[in-house]
Amino acid sequence: EKGDFHFDFEKGSPVYDLGFKSWEYTKAGLRIKDALYEKAKAKNATRPQFSPPTIAGRLPIVESVRKIWDEGEHNAFTGLVRWKDYWYCTFREAQGHVKGDGAIRIIRSKNGKKWESCGFLTDEGVDLRDPKLCITPDDRLMVNMGGSVYEGKDLVGRRPRVSFSSDGNTWDAPIPVMAEGDWLWRVTWHEGVAYGVSYRHNMAHEPADREWELDLVKSSDGIHYESITLLDIPDRPNETTLRFQPDGECIALVRREAGDKEAWIGTSYPPYTDWNWKASGWQIGGPEFIILPDGSMMAGGRRYPGGAQFGIGPMTRESYEPRRMFESGGDCSYPAMVWHDNRLWVSFYSSHEGKSSIYLAKVRFK
Repeated sequence: EKGDFHFDFEKGSPVYDLGFKSWEYTKAGLRIKDALYEKAKAKNATRPQFSPPTIAGRLPIVESVRKIWDEGEHNAFTGLVRWKDYWYCTFREAQGHVKGDGAIRIIRSKNGKKWESCGFLTDEGVDLRDPKLCITPDDRLMVNMGGSVYEGKDLVGRRPRVSFSSDGNTWDAPIPVMAEGDWLWRVTWHEGVAYGVSYRHNMAHEPADREWELDLVKSSDGIHYESITLLDIPDRPNETTLRFQPDGECIALVRREAGDKEAWIGTSYPPYTDWNWKASGWQIGGPEFIILPDGSMMAGGRRYPGGAQFGIGPMTRESYEPRRMFESGGDCSYPAMVWHDNRLWVSFYSSHEGKSSIYLAKVRFK
C-alpha cells in the first residue's frame, strides 16, 4: 500500500533522527527519494488525516536571483514594497558596514529586472542606516531608518528618522522622530496605526553593562509615537519585526545578542501589553517574516553556524526552520519580503561576489 504515513521508529533506525514526517512504505523497505532503507525498524505505521500543506510548509524553489544594485561602495540592509504597479527597494550606501557617511538609496522597477534610482536621502553628520519601506493608510510611501552619530569610532548619538513620498520620486528630508537613543527598526501599519519596536542600548558615554530595552510603540501619523509597553526579553534584544493577523493578533520576531542568542517569537492580542514568548531555535540577524495568504508564515535572516549566510524558511508561533539557503556569505542578509503573483519576492544583500551588493530573488512553492 502506498501513501503518506506517520511512522514510529526504534532508536538505531537509520531514519530515526532525520525529522521527516511522511514516507512511502513498500514491501522492499522505506524509500526517501532515491534512498532505500531495508532495516528502518518501523514499529507501526498509521495513515494520518489528510490536510493540504500550507504555503510555507511546501518546498521553496528559487526561480531566480538577480543583482539589482552595486553602485555604492557598500550596499546593504534592504526594504521592499510593491506600490502602484512598481517595485520599490531601499538600502544604505556607505563606505562600510558601520560608521561614517551612510545615505539611503531608493530604486524602483516595473518588472523587477531594470531598476532606476528615484530617491537619495542624506543627513549631514549622521549615518543613516537600515531603511525599511511601507505604505501609509493615505497611500504614500514611507521610509523609516536609523540615524547614528559617531565621534571617531565611538557611537555618541542615535535617533530614528522617517521620510515620505506621494509619487515615489520626491522625498521629504529625513524627519527625526522619537527620542535620542531610540532605534525604531521597522514600522508596520495595522488598521490605520503604525506599530514598531524601538531598541535602546549603551553608547560610548554609558556603562557597558547597561540593560538593553525594547519599547513597543504606536503612532497615528508615523511621526509622533507613544509607548504601549516595554517587552520583557533578556539578553540584549534589538532588531524586531511585527506582523498582524486579520483577527488583530500581533506576532513579533526579535533578534537577541547575548545568552544563547536565539531569536524569540512573541504573540499578543490588543491592547498588546501581555505577550507570550518562545525561543525560535536559531540565531537570526536582520529578522524578517511575512504572513502569507493562507495565514502561514515565512521568515528569513542571517544564519550563523558555519559562517554567515542568508536563508528563509517556515515560521510558526513557536519555531523557525531555515529551509532554503541562498548563495551568499560574509556581510549579508537583512531581507525584505513581498507576496506577489503567487510568488515570494525577497530582497537581500550579500558580499559573496566580493562587493556588498543588493539582490532580488523570486521563490515559488512546490
